[in-house]
Amino acid sequence: MNLYETVLVFRRDLSPVQVEDLTKKYSSLLVVSGGKLHKTENWGLLNLAYPIKKMKKAYYVLLITSSSREDLQETNRQLGLDESILRSMTVTIDSVDNSASPMMKAKTKREGGENA
Repeated sequence: MNLYETVLVFRRDLSPVQVEDLTKKYSSLLVVSGGKLHKTENWGLLNLAYPIKKMKKAYYVLLITSSSREDLQETNRQLGLDESILRSMTVTIDSVDNSASPMMKAKTKREGGENA
């Protein structure tokens, strides 16, 4: 099984609870098929680099999983069918880093002010 990092971009008009439920749905899809979920990070509502479907903000979620290539392809197919997801990108990684991602560090710094 390979390690994969997937970033999901959800529509802004969803509630945070709906985003969490959809994240659980797609991560459990991989787990049920024999994969493993290593890490999940909810980066929150962020500005998009460019408008997608007339939206300028979206919810970002990071999933780090290990699964077979076939299971990942099926999950990506399911992601493409869901209209709540604006974009998704999956890349292969070498190892799991259990520390906070740079996006989470930046989020903590923004929320904590200048002293963080």
